[in-house]
Amino acid sequence: MNIMVFDVPAESGGALSILNDFYQEVIENDDKNINWIFVLSKPEYKEFDNITVLNFSWVKKSWFHRLYFDHFVAPKLVKKYNIDKIFSLQNVIIPKTDVEQILYAHQPLPFSGYKFNINENFKFWIYQNLISKKIYNSIKLANKVIVQTNWMKKACTEKADVKSDKIDVIPPKINLNIENTFDKNNKIKTFFYPAGASYYKNHRLIIEASKLLEASNINDYKIILTLNGNENKNIKELYKEVKKYNLPVEFAGRLERDEVFNLYTKSYLLFPSYIETFGLPMLEAKLHKTIILASDKAFSHEILDDYENAYFFDPFDAEELMKYMKKLLVGEISYKKVNSVSKSNNNSLYSEVIKKLN
Repeated sequence: MNIMVFDVPAESGGALSILNDFYQEVIENDDKNINWIFVLSKPEYKEFDNITVLNFSWVKKSWFHRLYFDHFVAPKLVKKYNIDKIFSLQNVIIPKTDVEQILYAHQPLPFSGYKFNINENFKFWIYQNLISKKIYNSIKLANKVIVQTNWMKKACTEKADVKSDKIDVIPPKINLNIENTFDKNNKIKTFFYPAGASYYKNHRLIIEASKLLEASNINDYKIILTLNGNENKNIKELYKEVKKYNLPVEFAGRLERDEVFNLYTKSYLLFPSYIETFGLPMLEAKLHKTIILASDKAFSHEILDDYENAYFFDPFDAEELMKYMKKLLVGEISYKKVNSVSKSNNNSLYSEVIKKLN
């Protein structure tokens, strides 16, 4: 059987992590009865006897290049390689083909309750008002759809007007070798937010909350962000504000995975993002038994509602976040004993895809 995996958007962040994990599972399972053809943009993977990797880096030049690829190049590749099944990791199906397709939908912007206006963020407005229609239609036309969360499944069934049994929920597989957990006996003075630079990650709220803490004469703490400070216009502005007001915010840049896990054991997790499919840092921190301050959104509740040390705040209210941070710093919030924490399910994306394609 010839299976073609499409993921030309994946280049960094969560999308690349999903692709990396799936590719690794294909290698580990080593099913000689399946020929895999990965169609990608820039990521370069090793080829094997039954794994072919096709790179089209020019797809990333513009949206016009992407549209040309989707409508003219991709269907030709399906014919050229005599493909039996398609697995699309890129939120939309491949047009102009009758080959059976499984769609992996993980772009939350079209399903978010928060709507960007065209002046606020043009790219996100495009996603919510134009690309969203393509995604909804792909969900309708795909043979099967996979999402990461129940909230996303509910949103897909409503927006695309499809039956719920067409959509399966497969949370990200988490393989953690947790050596240490949150040090509840140590007086924690550090807050940690491991996130990229996207606007909806909402770093602005943290900076505003820090200003409010400073105004209350509370400055014996530190906030660690996994940013350099020059990622985009928004982050550059926040970096300047941190320097101007001398806020205790550290721009630590990209951290290795073990460094992130170590920080879960000796800091409080902040998670003010208001648009996510699956907020992985929340699950990782939960597994490390960390105290978590998270945005009051459906994706947060799906991960944290059964967790004793989670607190929720309005992601657009800096004062509410500041009050929770202050309570932690002055000891008004006490750590609640956690006996065990359930992980996400152990179903692999690979095994679920194979099950659905057979």
